[in-house]
Amino acid sequence: MRIGIVSPVVTKVPGVHSTWERSAGIEELGRIAEVADSLGFHHLTCSEHVAVPTDIAEQRGGTYWDPLATFGYLAARTTRIRLATRVLVVGYHHPLEIAKRYGTLDQVSGGRLTLGLGIGSLREEFELLGAQFDGRGARADDAIAALRAALSQPEPEYHGEHYDFSGFLVDPHAVQPRVPLWIGGRTPRSLRRALSYGDGWVPFGIPTDRLAEMVTAANPPAGFEIVLPAGSTLDPIGSPEAGERVLRRARDAGATLVGTGITATSTDHYCEQLAALRQLAEKIDGPWECCDE
Repeated sequence: MRIGIVSPVVTKVPGVHSTWERSAGIEELGRIAEVADSLGFHHLTCSEHVAVPTDIAEQRGGTYWDPLATFGYLAARTTRIRLATRVLVVGYHHPLEIAKRYGTLDQVSGGRLTLGLGIGSLREEFELLGAQFDGRGARADDAIAALRAALSQPEPEYHGEHYDFSGFLVDPHAVQPRVPLWIGGRTPRSLRRALSYGDGWVPFGIPTDRLAEMVTAANPPAGFEIVLPAGSTLDPIGSPEAGERVLRRARDAGATLVGTGITATSTDHYCEQLAALRQLAEKIDGPWECCDE
């Protein structure tokens, strides 16, 4: 079981983000990324929202850093840790737009891109961007299939119900032969979509017991990632026993990866918590050798 970090600073959700994050910026995030990289954590995350209605922002938050710009910077400050969109809303983009922009990021980072993809649920944002909200599930299936055909290909070709292209050059493109696609969601359909089109599933808002049942029933193939949330921010220094219970529960539910936030009071404290979290994880599953092992 490997551990990824739900990046601080880049999102500010009411009741979730810490006070120190309000004044933190890219330098603080870069330092945290360097420490997470050196300690062997699997990935950092960044979510996508273009514009959140002010009334909805009271619950969801209104601060969402752009993943492409954020990861471009972090790629230059790290060497091993993967850069995972969690999630990119496929309906906001043409598949070739994603293939080009994030394929360039894969080049820049030396092949460390993981594309976490979501269907999206904020109608107001869809309408603002001129994207179709109704029928977005079927369009997303086609978009993900098109993206799979396009990534890593200089001359991609795809012929589907909603997307059809050939005869175009996309350069630069991803350097990984197969960029990992993780599909987000909270329904059995999202898991089926992940098994059909992706390399992993990133569920949210599902009780752990139910997650375990869904994973067992799906019987995912070897190598398929089950990226489960810790369910709460961890405090490895202050409450190591609670953190160990959370990690063991996620592992027992079928997690191959756990994505977790960390409680901290400052950038320094956050980095200290990262070191303690690695020690906690090694206590459960043995020594880490590399972030990709």
